[in-house]
This record gives sequence, C-alpha cells and structure tokens, in this order.
Amino acid sequence: MINIQQIEVRMHGRLVGRLALTPSRPQTCAFEYSTDWLQNGFSISPFELPLTQGVKVAHYHPFDGNFGVFADSLPDGWGRLVLHRYFAQQGINSSNLTILQQLCLVGSNGRGALEYRPDESVRYSFEYLRLEKLAAEMEAVLSDDTYTGEHIEELVQRGGSPGGARPKIFITQDDGEWLVKFRAKGDRKDIGREEYRYSLLAKQCGIEMPETRLFENKWFGVKRFDRQGDNRLHVVSAAGLLQADYTIPSIDYFHLFQLSTKLSHSMEDLWKIYRLMCFNVLIGNHDDHAKNFAFIYNKGWAFSPAYDLLPCGMKGDCHTTSVNDNPLPSRADVLALAAEVGLPDNETKRIYDDMEHQISCFQ
Repeated sequence: MINIQQIEVRMHGRLVGRLALTPSRPQTCAFEYSTDWLQNGFSISPFELPLTQGVKVAHYHPFDGNFGVFADSLPDGWGRLVLHRYFAQQGINSSNLTILQQLCLVGSNGRGALEYRPDESVRYSFEYLRLEKLAAEMEAVLSDDTYTGEHIEELVQRGGSPGGARPKIFITQDDGEWLVKFRAKGDRKDIGREEYRYSLLAKQCGIEMPETRLFENKWFGVKRFDRQGDNRLHVVSAAGLLQADYTIPSIDYFHLFQLSTKLSHSMEDLWKIYRLMCFNVLIGNHDDHAKNFAFIYNKGWAFSPAYDLLPCGMKGDCHTTSVNDNPLPSRADVLALAAEVGLPDNETKRIYDDMEHQISCFQ
C-alpha cells in the first residue's frame, strides 16, 4: 500500500475531521475536527474526543496508539485472520501496516457510519448465496495455518471488517443487511441453532434484540442495527467510549449504567442495561466484554440493541464484566447494583425472578 500520512474521517458525506500519526515512538494517532463539523456536528466519542477545537492525541494503551472510536472500525479475531491470509497471498506482511493504512482498508465498509479516505477497501457485494461453500472455506482457513485458498478474497469482501472470533459474513436480502455467523474451531455443530434459540429467549425475557433468523436451518443471522434503510448510524462500543481493553476484564456493569446516565439520560436505557445484565448472569454468558455493549447516535445517544447472547464458559468461570465488583455475581450482587443506580427494588426483584423462571424452563 501507499505510504499514507493523513486520512479524512467522514460521515454521511461530510468531513468529520482528519487523522494523522505523531512522530513519536511508538506512534499514536492525532485527530482534529473540521471547522464545519465543530459548528454543525456532534462529538463522535464524547469522553476522548469532545467537540472542541484543537488537536487531540491518543494514548498508546489500550488500542496501540489509536482512539477507541476508530479502533472499533478495525477488524479483530476472524476479520483480522482473513485479512492476514489475503495479504499473505499478495506477498504483503499485514503486521507492518500502520493504523492509517488499516483504516483506509476499512474505507466505507466498517461498522456504523464512519468512513475513511482514501478508501482502499476491497469492494464487495452482499447478495445472498448458498452458504455451505463459504462455510467449508472458513473451516479450511481455521484448520490450516497456511491456507489461503481460491475464495479468500470473497471472505475478505463479505466479512473482513466485523469483530469477534467466530467467522461471519454480510449478506443483503430484500429487508436489509444481515450478519451471518459460522462455526469457530471447537464450536458444536448446532451452534447456529443454539444462538438463534437464545435470541428468541432473550426477546421473550424483554431484551431489546435486532431481528434474528436461521439461514438454511443452520446459520445464525442477525439484522444489522447500524443500518436503517440507506441510512448508516454511528455506533461506538463501551470499550471505545471508555478506552477499555476488551481482551481482559476491565469494566463493571456499573460503568454501563454510568455511560447511559451521561450519554442518553434515559430511564428506559437503564432498564435495558439491567435486563441485559440479568440475562447474561442467568444464562452464564461470561463473554460479556466491553466490546459487546454499544451506544448508537441517532439525533441523540441511546443504548444499542443486545448482541452476542449465548452461554459461554464453564461453571466457576468469571464474567468478563463484573457485577457490583464481583466477577462471579449472585442475585444479591445484581440487586445491590440496581439499587445503587437508583432502580426500584420491587421492580428489579420481579424482573430478575421472572427471568430466572423463564430461563430455567427453557434450559
């Protein structure tokens, strides 16, 4: 790739600001809002990038010199793996790419509404296709450390930017864009059906979820909540907002309540977070890390619909996000934290106990 000294960050066709790298070692990102965005925009990340004049410089940790809001755009897990294989096929060592080059590879293909120029992304189409062929290709990539294969470019085109460890692709149907997930190494063969069942259970328990679907009676799909027709919505994870390292336990559910209080000022959002906390505790979803929670900006901030809801971990494992400072939370911890953030005891107890009953009947 060309040596890129500065990139534009854009949203809905407008220039948000410009991003460059500092000359220091190790390098970190420096960002400045455009004059127009300062006058007519909003803070894309209120705590690390307030809507004020001047250059902001990122800390090196935890995102290797990047700002959290832009780190959210970059692939991790599966997306990083397929990009590495794709570049290896081209004779390029992807570990040598700078943050700016990586963001330009995302271009217009990233999560949410942010876009990066120059746009060096691999062009893709999202039309529906039979999924078995790509599933076999994904299994080959996961099982062979040197495999690049003839379809690796298609995997990059269809799913090179999503985060998470499990293989996934984007497809388009008449009703919008969908993210379809596949088996990771060690997953059971029915993992797609299981995640679909838990998505229905979550809705039954009052969790706000995007629409979900089981493709070809095997692959779990979730409709993208960062898209409303042709409109792209700005999304930032809790990890990005808080500069939290999502690869390790780094936050408590208390921090999610704090974020909601400061960003959305919505009692409805506090109840959404409470229900999600109860659900994750009761089903044993220990993969509740800081990147698995997000806030959406659409004429104001709101807690996003829930995603990645599946039992994960063995008995005795710790939650990645603690409850009341306890990584092995009990009902008492859940209720104590709810009381601390001002939710009424009678309702929090009723919700927890009703949800516990529904989940016990389901399991």
